[in-house]
Amino acid sequence: MRRLTEKEIRGSFVNCSKGEATRLPMPRDLDTRPWDDLDFLGWSDLSAPDRSYLVAERGNARQGDALVGIVLRSAAGQRGYLRRSLCSFCLTQHPGSGVALMTARKTGAAGRQGNSVGTYVCSDLACSLYLRGRKKPAVGGRIEESLTVEDQVARVRMHLESFLDSLDA
Repeated sequence: MRRLTEKEIRGSFVNCSKGEATRLPMPRDLDTRPWDDLDFLGWSDLSAPDRSYLVAERGNARQGDALVGIVLRSAAGQRGYLRRSLCSFCLTQHPGSGVALMTARKTGAAGRQGNSVGTYVCSDLACSLYLRGRKKPAVGGRIEESLTVEDQVARVRMHLESFLDSLDA
């Protein structure tokens, strides 16, 4: 993913108003993010633990095409530490609350009526880093795969695209 500016990030949100987008808390570590290893930018709202944000490049965004940002809400409730869940994007297993059901309000009229879609995702939105071995999940978190890292990245991007497409449906 290319390095993003705060202005680009704020302008990318599709499932909230422009006013809401200007008030969103930005990640404090934008300058130190490992941009070359990211397939999307994800961060949590420190003042609202149930709220997270995700910004992804769509199409050929490296050449200036679309950035899409979405506001996510995680479902309430903690799971027991012994229970493991699987992220729908990167297929990393996490114990306890390491995977959360994240929902996003749909765009347009459907979103204004309260319709949303959801998927199970790593709670810290660090899927890209788990895939590339830059961040280690809890013991037993990554399944040994025969796919190359590039193929795993393509799969994450496909799952992310599918989720983003469902916001418009």
